[in-house]
Amino acid sequence: MNDIIKNIEAEQMKESVPEFNVGDTVKVHAKIKEGNRERIQIFEGTVLKRQGGSNRETFTVRKTSNGVGVEKTWPLHSPFVEKIEVVRRGKVRRAKLFYLRDRVGKAAKVKEVVK
Repeated sequence: MNDIIKNIEAEQMKESVPEFNVGDTVKVHAKIKEGNRERIQIFEGTVLKRQGGSNRETFTVRKTSNGVGVEKTWPLHSPFVEKIEVVRRGKVRRAKLFYLRDRVGKAAKVKEVVK
């Protein structure tokens, strides 16, 4: 039974997923369906968490829009996620950055990794 499930999940996974981690600033190009038209909307923000594994893996991105914090969660291998661009790498020491929800302005920034 497990082999059947693993085969079905393997078919649903994307071949190329960019390498990004928690704390990175990313642009998520998501497909939005409006009536009978489809367009791509870009959501740019900081990755708060990644969870799950295989084709069930999800990631949450947070940004502030007009002074209000907005979080969206997408399945990593979803057909509605067109592509993910990494804008900058963040230096963090945690797996989940929920403390950013309580911060405003410069305090909500994540330090950038200098290479």
